Amino acid sequence: MKAYVLIVSKPGTSEEVVKAIRKVNGVAKADSVYGRFDAIVTIEAPDAEALSKIIYHIVEKNPNIVHTETALTL
Repeated sequence: MKAYVLIVSKPGTSEEVVKAIRKVNGVAKADSVYGRFDAIVTIEAPDAEALSKIIYHIVEKNPNIVHTETALTL
């Protein structure tokens, strides 16, 4: 199962956020981007429960993340 997590971070912290996220198991790719969001993260997990745990771990552990939106692939 694959998902894309779109992240809004506190101003000036996107690179720090991405560096921290890249260390999380299950994160296939994490990049800073320009536009409405500050980072896009690709997560791969065996099932929805594992995916949920990874996303929760990313958001809970990083106080610089302000908002996320998750898009699940079909």
